[in-house]
Amino acid sequence: MLRITKLGTRHGRRHRRWTVSGALAAGAACALTLTGTPAQADTDAPRREPLPLERLFDNRAVSDDDRPRAADFDGAGGSLSAQDLVRAGWTAGRALDVDASRLQLPRWAPGRPDNVRADGQAVRLGGRGEALSFLVAGTGGDASGTGVVRYRDGSASTYTLTAPDWRRGPLTTKAVGLPHRNTPDGQRSETTRLYAVTVPVARGRDVTSVVLPKAPGRDVALHVFALSLRAPSNGWTGSWAASTSGYAAVGPWTDRTLRLIVHSSAGGPRTRIRLENTFAPSTLRIGHASVAVQRGDGATAAGRPVPLTFGGRAGTEIPAGAQRFSDPVDFSVPPDTNLLVSIHLPGTVRALPVHSYSNQVSYMSADGAGDRTAERGAGAYSQRLGNWPLLTGVDVAGGPGSVVTLGDSITDGEASAPGTNGRWPDLLARRLRAQHTVPRFGVLNHGISGNRVATDRYQGEGTSTVMSGVSAGHRLERDVLSQTSARTVIVFEGVNDIRAGTKADEVVAVLRSIAERAHQRGIRVVAATIAPCGGFYDCTKEADDARVAINRHIRTARGLYDAVFDFDAAIRDPEHPERMLPRYDAGDHLHPNDAGMRVFSETVDLRKLV
Repeated sequence: MLRITKLGTRHGRRHRRWTVSGALAAGAACALTLTGTPAQADTDAPRREPLPLERLFDNRAVSDDDRPRAADFDGAGGSLSAQDLVRAGWTAGRALDVDASRLQLPRWAPGRPDNVRADGQAVRLGGRGEALSFLVAGTGGDASGTGVVRYRDGSASTYTLTAPDWRRGPLTTKAVGLPHRNTPDGQRSETTRLYAVTVPVARGRDVTSVVLPKAPGRDVALHVFALSLRAPSNGWTGSWAASTSGYAAVGPWTDRTLRLIVHSSAGGPRTRIRLENTFAPSTLRIGHASVAVQRGDGATAAGRPVPLTFGGRAGTEIPAGAQRFSDPVDFSVPPDTNLLVSIHLPGTVRALPVHSYSNQVSYMSADGAGDRTAERGAGAYSQRLGNWPLLTGVDVAGGPGSVVTLGDSITDGEASAPGTNGRWPDLLARRLRAQHTVPRFGVLNHGISGNRVATDRYQGEGTSTVMSGVSAGHRLERDVLSQTSARTVIVFEGVNDIRAGTKADEVVAVLRSIAERAHQRGIRVVAATIAPCGGFYDCTKEADDARVAINRHIRTARGLYDAVFDFDAAIRDPEHPERMLPRYDAGDHLHPNDAGMRVFSETVDLRKLV
């Protein structure tokens, strides 16, 4: 249970301070306490001359496989493999994008310090940001502590940073997993991990330095490899998005081009795309990419596809666990329109991160067809795809920002008519465009079929036939907090938890954590009640009792959620409240049909999105 306590006044003046205590649900990374006034910061952190992070490095985490004794990451001679890092694309000094944050990797070399054991050191860091991102790992167990962010106006904020253990931390939230652990006695086959963890900062204030947490204990160390401020995504609105639901075996495919069909919500005069190599163990090479408006209902473009570049180059490499945004391009995206995003994969690919259920046919070429990204016609695209590999976002320039819908198969649109873009988030986007009372937000659909709030379906490592994603708590950073100009999140999830036997209080604990973490980032949180599923084979009385208890929490948790949308009340049968009304039932008693999707969209009070 998470407890938040407001601590009144101090020295006769109002003093904003909140403390967060108790056990955070899985995936919760931090707490933020703002202290002091612009004229005076009130913290217990020592005043030290801040230094660049690399000048504070005092530990060697990386060793050459032939010289494992050159590093001692954990005090017992264990270390990361330099060769594994290279295969993952995590090369010395490289800048990586992870969860919309750019992290500069250390210039690791055998025998050279590449990280600092946190113990109250002051790190020089300047600028403004949406959050503060760390590349970290714990040794001797999960490591946690409280640090301080100092601002140019003299104020400060505290944060709590938790670094999961490099050998035993969750695979579902890792930034990268490496297949070996080097020891003085040789190399062991064992997954070692590094984590990208993000904590809040005061928005709109200039940061001058960051004080790292004090050492957590004699046998436990919190290691920091990199830190940066996540740049604001002002000036961009998310128009389309999809979550990575798993890592799937394919083909193998050799020298193919994918032509993925996605549907815009907001429009804008410029665009960029986001590709992610989530859960992957190694680098992925992209040859070329392009974007076009679809003509008709196949793989034909309405005009010549516009080529995309990455850092000024036609192709790019995406390291394991990282993402790449394309450079902005002058391509006008119309609202409510199908786009063709074409991606050439020049090598041989055996597995890819995917969004497993698209409810939309996409296309790809045959083996050896080469780069077909520039082609307007559909002739080369002879094969069909029912998922979205690699592509996780399309942004447009301008606009007011985005609403994120976090959910499961109902949000994913599993029972809506295929190819019609009739998912309830699509319908919500159309309602927003048709009015002028509130901003015309983009709507980002982060539903994953089979997803749960509190437990992971995909375990975060290796290829899997289970494509239901990691838990909502574990994917919150990637799928909500780091989404382009996210303003509001609608959380509509939990039916898969109760069907699996998860207790209501476990689901409620994670929903609380999601709301609190999103609020710390300045994101508005709306909760939707869980719709009934009576009649589905495993939607038992016990499951419905849990559903009713979770919905009671959602309706009565005053102050936790900014608004509540009662999807349950909108769709249930008054005479059989454990079931949905037959006119909304797609036939399996779990998934609403197109009429049910319309009801969900119409239940959203647009005024409560702002």
